[in-house]
Amino acid sequence: MSLRGKVLFITGASRGIGKAIALRAARDGAYVAIAAKTADPNPKLPGTIFSAAKEIEVAGGKALPIQCDIREEEQVRKAIDLTVKTFGKIDIVINNASAISLGGTESTDVKRYDLMHSINGRGTWMVSKYAVEHLKRAENPHILNISPPLSMEERWFSPFPAYTIAKYNMSLCVLGMAGEFRPLGVAVNALWPLTMIETAALRIADGANAETRRSRTPEIMADAAYHVLTQDASTFSGNFCLDELLLRKSGVTNFEKYNNTPGTALEDLTPDFFLDAKQLEELDALRVKQRESARL
Repeated sequence: MSLRGKVLFITGASRGIGKAIALRAARDGAYVAIAAKTADPNPKLPGTIFSAAKEIEVAGGKALPIQCDIREEEQVRKAIDLTVKTFGKIDIVINNASAISLGGTESTDVKRYDLMHSINGRGTWMVSKYAVEHLKRAENPHILNISPPLSMEERWFSPFPAYTIAKYNMSLCVLGMAGEFRPLGVAVNALWPLTMIETAALRIADGANAETRRSRTPEIMADAAYHVLTQDASTFSGNFCLDELLLRKSGVTNFEKYNNTPGTALEDLTPDFFLDAKQLEELDALRVKQRESARL
Protein backbone atom coordinates (compact mmCIF):
# COMPACT_ATOMS: atom_id res chain seq x y z
CA MET A 1 0.00 0.00 0.00
CA SER A 2 1.20 3.50 -0.87
CA LEU A 3 0.33 6.96 0.42
CA ARG A 4 0.19 8.34 -3.10
CA GLY A 5 -2.78 10.67 -3.41
CA LYS A 6 -3.56 10.47 0.31
CA VAL A 7 -4.30 13.67 2.22
CA LEU A 8 -2.58 13.98 5.59
CA PHE A 9 -3.47 16.56 8.21
CA ILE A 10 -0.44 16.80 10.54
CA THR A 11 -0.28 19.01 13.61
CA GLY A 12 3.09 20.42 14.58
CA ALA A 13 4.58 19.53 11.21
CA SER A 14 6.82 22.56 10.80
CA ARG A 15 9.76 20.68 12.35
CA GLY A 16 10.87 17.51 14.10
CA ILE A 17 8.91 14.27 14.01
CA GLY A 18 5.87 15.84 12.36
CA LYS A 19 7.91 17.19 9.47
CA ALA A 20 9.79 13.91 9.08
CA ILE A 21 6.48 12.02 8.76
CA ALA A 22 5.29 14.58 6.21
CA LEU A 23 8.45 14.20 4.13
CA ARG A 24 8.18 10.41 4.15
CA ALA A 25 4.60 10.64 2.90
CA ALA A 26 5.61 13.23 0.30
CA ARG A 27 8.03 10.74 -1.27
CA ASP A 28 4.96 8.71 -2.24
CA GLY A 29 3.23 11.75 -3.70
CA ALA A 30 0.96 12.53 -0.76
CA TYR A 31 -0.81 15.80 -0.01
CA VAL A 32 0.04 17.32 3.36
CA ALA A 33 -1.67 20.00 5.39
CA ILE A 34 0.90 21.45 7.80
CA ALA A 35 -1.09 22.70 10.79
CA ALA A 36 1.32 24.49 13.10
CA LYS A 37 1.81 27.81 14.88
CA THR A 38 5.16 28.92 13.48
CA ALA A 39 4.84 31.18 10.46
CA ASP A 40 7.85 33.41 11.16
CA PRO A 41 11.43 32.17 11.68
CA ASN A 42 12.55 31.61 15.27
CA PRO A 43 16.29 31.27 15.98
CA LYS A 44 15.60 28.88 18.89
CA LEU A 45 13.19 26.67 16.93
CA PRO A 46 14.19 26.47 13.26
CA GLY A 47 11.47 25.72 10.75
CA THR A 48 8.16 27.31 9.77
CA ILE A 49 5.03 26.08 8.04
CA PHE A 50 6.36 27.67 4.85
CA SER A 51 9.86 26.18 4.97
CA ALA A 52 8.33 22.76 5.68
CA ALA A 53 5.96 23.20 2.74
CA LYS A 54 8.89 23.85 0.41
CA GLU A 55 10.65 20.69 1.60
CA ILE A 56 7.49 18.64 1.09
CA GLU A 57 7.13 19.94 -2.47
CA VAL A 58 10.77 19.13 -3.24
CA ALA A 59 10.26 15.61 -1.85
CA GLY A 60 7.44 15.00 -4.32
CA GLY A 61 4.30 15.93 -2.42
CA LYS A 62 1.84 18.79 -2.35
CA ALA A 63 1.74 21.03 0.71
CA LEU A 64 -0.76 23.34 2.34
CA PRO A 65 0.79 25.49 5.10
CA ILE A 66 -1.81 26.49 7.70
CA GLN A 67 -1.03 28.63 10.70
CA CYS A 68 -3.08 26.98 13.42
CA ASP A 69 -3.05 26.95 17.20
CA ILE A 70 -4.79 23.68 18.11
CA ARG A 71 -5.87 25.19 21.44
CA GLU A 72 -8.30 27.39 19.50
CA GLU A 73 -11.48 25.62 18.37
CA GLU A 74 -12.27 28.01 15.54
CA GLN A 75 -8.74 27.76 14.14
CA VAL A 76 -8.94 23.95 14.18
CA ARG A 77 -12.29 23.94 12.40
CA LYS A 78 -11.09 26.40 9.77
CA ALA A 79 -7.84 24.45 9.21
CA ILE A 80 -9.72 21.21 8.62
CA ASP A 81 -12.27 22.94 6.36
CA LEU A 82 -9.46 24.57 4.36
CA THR A 83 -7.73 21.22 3.92
CA VAL A 84 -10.91 19.62 2.57
CA LYS A 85 -11.62 22.63 0.36
CA THR A 86 -8.08 22.53 -1.06
CA PHE A 87 -7.49 18.80 -1.41
CA GLY A 88 -11.05 17.47 -1.44
CA LYS A 89 -10.73 15.11 1.51
CA ILE A 90 -8.75 14.01 4.58
CA ASP A 91 -7.48 10.43 4.74
CA ILE A 92 -5.08 10.60 7.68
CA VAL A 93 -4.67 12.68 10.82
CA ILE A 94 -1.37 12.79 12.71
CA ASN A 95 -1.74 14.25 16.19
CA ASN A 96 1.88 15.21 16.70
CA ALA A 97 1.72 18.68 18.29
CA SER A 98 2.73 18.54 21.93
CA ALA A 99 4.04 20.70 24.75
CA ILE A 100 6.64 19.50 27.24
CA SER A 101 7.89 20.74 30.61
CA LEU A 102 9.92 18.36 32.75
CA GLY A 103 9.24 19.83 36.15
CA GLY A 104 7.88 18.49 39.40
CA THR A 105 4.60 19.60 40.92
CA GLU A 106 6.00 22.48 42.97
CA SER A 107 8.15 23.84 40.14
CA THR A 108 5.44 23.65 37.46
CA ASP A 109 3.30 26.76 37.39
CA VAL A 110 -0.39 26.53 36.56
CA LYS A 111 0.07 28.36 33.26
CA ARG A 112 2.54 25.71 32.08
CA TYR A 113 0.23 22.93 33.28
CA ASP A 114 -2.67 24.43 31.32
CA LEU A 115 -0.51 24.81 28.21
CA MET A 116 0.49 21.15 28.19
CA HIS A 117 -3.02 19.89 28.78
CA SER A 118 -4.67 22.23 26.28
CA ILE A 119 -2.29 21.11 23.50
CA ASN A 120 -1.58 17.47 24.30
CA GLY A 121 -4.93 16.12 25.46
CA ARG A 122 -7.54 18.70 24.50
CA GLY A 123 -5.91 19.61 21.17
CA THR A 124 -5.57 15.97 20.13
CA TRP A 125 -9.18 15.28 21.08
CA MET A 126 -10.46 18.38 19.27
CA VAL A 127 -8.55 17.79 16.02
CA SER A 128 -9.83 14.20 15.97
CA LYS A 129 -13.37 15.34 16.74
CA TYR A 130 -13.56 17.72 13.80
CA ALA A 131 -11.66 15.48 11.37
CA VAL A 132 -13.61 12.26 11.87
CA GLU A 133 -16.59 13.35 9.76
CA HIS A 134 -14.19 13.47 6.80
CA LEU A 135 -12.18 10.42 7.78
CA LYS A 136 -15.22 8.15 7.86
CA ARG A 137 -15.76 8.89 4.16
CA ALA A 138 -12.14 8.13 3.25
CA GLU A 139 -10.57 4.95 1.97
CA ASN A 140 -8.40 3.34 4.67
CA PRO A 141 -8.58 6.25 7.14
CA HIS A 142 -6.15 6.52 10.04
CA ILE A 143 -5.59 8.64 13.13
CA LEU A 144 -2.09 8.32 14.56
CA ASN A 145 -1.16 9.94 17.87
CA ILE A 146 2.50 10.44 18.73
CA SER A 147 2.00 9.27 22.30
CA PRO A 148 3.25 6.53 24.64
CA PRO A 149 1.94 3.16 25.75
CA LEU A 150 -0.16 3.42 28.90
CA SER A 151 2.52 2.06 31.21
CA MET A 152 1.13 2.75 34.67
CA GLU A 153 4.38 2.69 36.61
CA GLU A 154 5.16 5.20 39.33
CA ARG A 155 8.59 5.90 37.86
CA TRP A 156 6.98 7.51 34.80
CA PHE A 157 4.77 9.80 36.89
CA SER A 158 6.81 10.89 39.89
CA PRO A 159 9.53 13.02 38.16
CA PHE A 160 7.12 15.23 36.18
CA PRO A 161 3.44 14.41 36.92
CA ALA A 162 1.97 17.30 34.91
CA TYR A 163 3.74 16.30 31.70
CA THR A 164 3.07 12.59 32.11
CA ILE A 165 -0.64 13.12 32.68
CA ALA A 166 -0.85 15.46 29.70
CA LYS A 167 0.98 13.04 27.42
CA TYR A 168 -1.04 10.05 28.60
CA ASN A 169 -4.21 11.97 27.75
CA MET A 170 -3.19 11.63 24.10
CA SER A 171 -2.90 7.87 24.61
CA LEU A 172 -6.26 7.72 26.36
CA CYS A 173 -7.72 9.25 23.20
CA VAL A 174 -6.33 6.25 21.31
CA LEU A 175 -7.82 3.81 23.79
CA GLY A 176 -11.25 5.41 23.59
CA MET A 177 -11.45 6.43 19.96
CA ALA A 178 -10.13 3.12 18.62
CA GLY A 179 -13.25 1.49 19.99
CA GLU A 180 -15.55 4.39 19.24
CA PHE A 181 -14.49 4.78 15.61
CA ARG A 182 -14.04 1.08 14.76
CA PRO A 183 -17.62 0.78 13.43
CA LEU A 184 -16.84 3.75 11.17
CA GLY A 185 -13.79 1.99 9.71
CA VAL A 186 -11.38 4.59 11.12
CA ALA A 187 -8.20 3.19 12.67
CA VAL A 188 -6.73 4.92 15.72
CA ASN A 189 -3.21 4.02 16.88
CA ALA A 190 -0.31 5.42 18.90
CA LEU A 191 3.39 5.49 18.05
CA TRP A 192 6.24 6.14 20.49
CA PRO A 193 10.04 6.09 20.19
CA LEU A 194 12.22 3.64 22.08
CA THR A 195 14.96 6.26 22.36
CA MET A 196 15.17 9.99 22.67
CA ILE A 197 14.60 11.62 19.29
CA GLU A 198 16.86 14.57 18.58
CA THR A 199 14.67 17.58 17.87
CA ALA A 200 14.85 21.29 18.60
CA ALA A 201 12.14 20.91 21.23
CA LEU A 202 14.15 18.23 23.05
CA ARG A 203 17.26 20.38 23.03
CA ILE A 204 15.30 23.14 24.79
CA ALA A 205 13.51 20.85 27.26
CA ASP A 206 16.55 18.70 28.08
CA GLY A 207 19.49 20.86 27.08
CA ALA A 208 21.48 19.96 30.19
CA ASN A 209 21.95 16.40 28.90
CA ALA A 210 22.72 17.28 25.29
CA GLU A 211 26.38 16.23 25.43
CA THR A 212 25.74 12.81 26.97
CA ARG A 213 22.48 12.02 25.19
CA ARG A 214 22.67 9.31 22.50
CA SER A 215 19.56 9.84 20.45
CA ARG A 216 18.09 8.88 17.11
CA THR A 217 16.89 11.06 14.26
CA PRO A 218 13.20 11.72 13.56
CA GLU A 219 13.42 9.52 10.47
CA ILE A 220 12.95 6.34 12.51
CA MET A 221 9.57 7.65 13.65
CA ALA A 222 8.72 8.64 10.09
CA ASP A 223 9.45 5.14 8.78
CA ALA A 224 7.49 3.56 11.63
CA ALA A 225 4.56 5.92 11.04
CA TYR A 226 4.59 5.04 7.35
CA HIS A 227 4.29 1.38 8.28
CA VAL A 228 1.27 2.09 10.50
CA LEU A 229 -0.45 4.28 7.94
CA THR A 230 -0.16 1.68 5.19
CA GLN A 231 -1.88 -1.02 7.24
CA ASP A 232 -5.49 -2.04 6.71
CA ALA A 233 -7.53 0.32 8.90
CA SER A 234 -10.23 -2.29 9.40
CA THR A 235 -7.85 -4.67 11.19
CA PHE A 236 -4.99 -2.53 12.55
CA SER A 237 -6.38 -0.29 15.27
CA GLY A 238 -6.01 0.29 19.00
CA ASN A 239 -2.28 -0.45 18.96
CA PHE A 240 0.41 1.27 21.01
CA CYS A 241 3.42 0.84 18.75
CA LEU A 242 7.10 1.18 19.66
CA ASP A 243 9.13 2.40 16.70
CA GLU A 244 12.04 -0.08 16.65
CA LEU A 245 9.89 -3.05 17.63
CA LEU A 246 7.40 -2.28 14.87
CA LEU A 247 10.12 -1.87 12.25
CA ARG A 248 11.96 -5.05 13.29
CA LYS A 249 8.70 -6.99 13.00
CA SER A 250 8.34 -5.63 9.48
CA GLY A 251 11.81 -6.87 8.53
CA VAL A 252 14.08 -3.88 9.16
CA THR A 253 17.44 -4.84 10.66
CA ASN A 254 19.69 -1.82 9.95
CA PHE A 255 19.14 0.79 12.66
CA GLU A 256 22.56 2.43 12.48
CA LYS A 257 21.18 4.82 9.84
CA TYR A 258 18.91 6.36 12.50
CA ASN A 259 21.68 7.14 15.01
CA ASN A 260 22.18 10.83 15.68
CA THR A 261 25.72 9.92 16.78
CA PRO A 262 27.09 7.42 14.23
CA GLY A 263 28.39 4.17 15.64
CA THR A 264 26.36 4.28 18.85
CA ALA A 265 25.71 0.75 20.13
CA LEU A 266 22.12 -0.27 20.79
CA GLU A 267 22.76 -0.61 24.51
CA ASP A 268 24.23 2.92 24.69
CA LEU A 269 21.21 4.71 23.21
CA THR A 270 19.34 6.99 25.61
CA PRO A 271 15.89 5.51 26.27
CA ASP A 272 12.78 7.64 26.08
CA PHE A 273 10.25 7.99 28.89
CA PHE A 274 7.13 5.85 29.40
CA LEU A 275 8.46 2.58 27.97
CA ASP A 276 6.43 -0.59 28.52
CA ALA A 277 8.27 -3.50 30.15
CA LYS A 278 6.58 -6.19 28.05
CA GLN A 279 7.42 -4.40 24.82
CA LEU A 280 11.05 -4.10 25.91
CA GLU A 281 11.20 -7.83 26.64
CA GLU A 282 9.75 -8.60 23.22
CA LEU A 283 12.22 -6.23 21.54
CA ASP A 284 15.22 -7.76 23.33
CA ALA A 285 14.16 -11.26 22.25
CA LEU A 286 13.68 -10.12 18.66
CA ARG A 287 17.10 -8.45 18.58
CA VAL A 288 18.73 -11.68 19.78
CA LYS A 289 16.83 -13.74 17.24
CA GLN A 290 17.77 -11.45 14.36
CA ARG A 291 21.44 -11.38 15.41
CA GLU A 292 21.50 -15.19 15.49
CA SER A 293 19.85 -15.36 12.08
CA ALA A 294 22.40 -12.95 10.65
CA ARG A 295 25.25 -15.20 11.79
CA LEU A 296 23.85 -18.24 9.98
